[in-house]
Amino acid sequence: MRLLIVGTLGGQFSVASRMAMDRGAQVAHADTIDTALRTLRSGKGADLVMIDVALPVGEFIKRLESELIHVPVVACGMASNARAAVEAIRAGAKEYIPLPPDPELIAAVLAAVAEDGRDLIVRDELMARVVRLADQVASSDASILITGESGTGKEVLARHVHRKSGRASASFIAVNCAAIPEQLLESELFGHEKGAFTGAVARRIGKFEEADGGTLLLDEISEMDLRLQAKLLRAIQERVIDRVGGTRPVPVDIRILATSNRNLAEEVRKGSFREDLLYRLNVVNLKIPPLRDRPADIGALSDYFVEKYAKANGLKPRPLSHDARRELLRGRWPGNVRELENTLHRAVLLSSGEEIGSDAIRTPDGEPIDETLLSPVDRSVRQLAMTAEVMTRALVGRTVADVERDLILSTLDHCLGNRTHAANILGISIRTLRNKLREYSDDGIAVPPPGEARSDVA
Repeated sequence: MRLLIVGTLGGQFSVASRMAMDRGAQVAHADTIDTALRTLRSGKGADLVMIDVALPVGEFIKRLESELIHVPVVACGMASNARAAVEAIRAGAKEYIPLPPDPELIAAVLAAVAEDGRDLIVRDELMARVVRLADQVASSDASILITGESGTGKEVLARHVHRKSGRASASFIAVNCAAIPEQLLESELFGHEKGAFTGAVARRIGKFEEADGGTLLLDEISEMDLRLQAKLLRAIQERVIDRVGGTRPVPVDIRILATSNRNLAEEVRKGSFREDLLYRLNVVNLKIPPLRDRPADIGALSDYFVEKYAKANGLKPRPLSHDARRELLRGRWPGNVRELENTLHRAVLLSSGEEIGSDAIRTPDGEPIDETLLSPVDRSVRQLAMTAEVMTRALVGRTVADVERDLILSTLDHCLGNRTHAANILGISIRTLRNKLREYSDDGIAVPPPGEARSDVA
């Protein structure tokens, strides 16, 4: 987590800086917005900027936007300065932190930006095998393609690979190729020289150079334009990049990770993805299974999210009830871990009592998570499992003779007393059936005559 503090924060710079470093952040300082912009352009980069409201926050944010620098900005000022807080938020600041700084508030802001909540939680063996492979290849510099449905945790696994690599002490830079307009993505990745295009008021270092010595994650790489794919291929092969408007290649030392929720081999067949680029990226493929196939992870992640959001909302930690856990295991989770997290956040807020009950496990529109989220095949399988469970419970504590008698008499009722038909269904001879019925009559048990069912049967 790289934090850039701009200004003196009303004389509280040292205090805020120490709090941030205590939370694991790397802190840099700039006296003015010009110095801050030079720092951001230079490739040193930042994951978060904290700026004093005594400085022109609005102008700073506008200049960031004009230079295509994407970084969240948090404004800081005296708690009594409500007007400055409102103006900073209107200018585009993500948050306002009153001074003197509060340790918990600083921690919360840093955690939100650094996404400290994205811990790798694995209990299911299916996912554990993927993580073991990730650990095995993490120490190499081989490119890795991480695939899986949306929300399965591809970026979480990428960060895990970085932490396990020899580049862990260097930067981990992530670029979402789907979130940045096509015409801006080239500059975002490779940087640009002053005057390269309208708005390029100064040289700007791109993400490749910013990640030098570390790891660059290209998230949702299937969304990248074919022309840019060609430039990316050269960068991966030659380990050099060309800034937009540049006249000489710039060497870079990075490890490339990429993610996709699409089948890239199919995209190659469609002509929307370069086959040679796929080969370069897919040295190792880490395929994350969907959450619905990882029941043990559903339980562990649910406990984690319940604790996380109880703490975040200042609520007393409460366990999930047995019915709530069963409800969670029934879901298809098309949004995977992301959807599960949102569901548990809602459950923490909606529940009352000592436990989080199944009534709090709701979809965004307030509906319970029920069989409508299951595929037809899964609905059939789960219905059979529930029927088997009910039947099993009904048999507990009963003798084999009791169960046999009830089965024979129920079948006879179904056949309206027809002995031959009942014997065929039961798979026994008519003689055996008649002997059994004679035993039951001798014991005083009512046996339906031919053409009738027992009168006490609904």
